[in-house]
Amino acid sequence: MLISTAYAQTAPAASAGGGDLMSSLGSMLPLVLMFVVLYFVMIRPQMRKQKEHRAMIDALARGDEIATAGGLIGKVTKLGEGTLSVEIANGVEVQLQRHAVVQVLPKGSVK
Repeated sequence: MLISTAYAQTAPAASAGGGDLMSSLGSMLPLVLMFVVLYFVMIRPQMRKQKEHRAMIDALARGDEIATAGGLIGKVTKLGEGTLSVEIANGVEVQLQRHAVVQVLPKGSVK
């Protein structure tokens, strides 16, 4: 015959409940350890980076020289609630959202 007979195995009786609990906790341990490592390697540094970026954006002042996510470099001329005006050339101003600012440059970077 091509098909062999399969016999089902019965699970051992759950008379000792403590062994079952230890077994399930032991199988969950690698999952918990992976989450802890993921938190310290990826989530925590990302939260710290977001906090630093938010502080940098809140500390922007008129006259600061900035670089944006789009690659524009200029000097802040006006500040609003969620936007700011940046002078990218003599007489050329663009209006940007605050979160587009990636970096505050040292004074004298923009000529």
